[in-house]
Amino acid sequence: MRISTFLAGIGLAATLAACETGLGDQTVAQYCANAENAQEGVCQLNVEIDGTRTALAETDLKLSEARSIADGAAAAAASAQSTANAAMTRADAALNAVDDLYCETKTIQQTNIGSCPANFTLMSCAQTRYTYRAGGPSILREIDDEKCRFHDRVLEMRVRCCTVASNRPATTALTSSPNG
Repeated sequence: MRISTFLAGIGLAATLAACETGLGDQTVAQYCANAENAQEGVCQLNVEIDGTRTALAETDLKLSEARSIADGAAAAAASAQSTANAAMTRADAALNAVDDLYCETKTIQQTNIGSCPANFTLMSCAQTRYTYRAGGPSILREIDDEKCRFHDRVLEMRVRCCTVASNRPATTALTSSPNG
């Protein structure tokens, strides 16, 4: 759902909560027909019904029903906000983990499989050299966290492997510079 729908629901809930409880049998249209209530928030809100935007004041919805719908929208909005906050926390943690990331690039020649050492995760795999006499570019058939596999043997491929810096081995068999 769109955030504007949630915000409209929160606004509707707040507006309807401010209404007197004795007006629950009255429709929103009847309530808004009174000139004193015409400037109330409930009379200014628009809702989307079956894909058509309608002023809430033009509906036959009872104020008590509108209040329960608004309460449901407010609960959904609060749930969405909670989910968004959790996602933001995870994103912040991921950004902080990037500083703790150690990557190396390994160049492999004349094979069809590329892999990373233990505790490393394969981030990318690309054929970097080929000749048409040897068959041209090969098709990448498989790639996952551990290895990549080309259809045919390739002249040269580069494999990018990353790990958390705390898991970084003292010496590695990779042939590239860190973070490069």
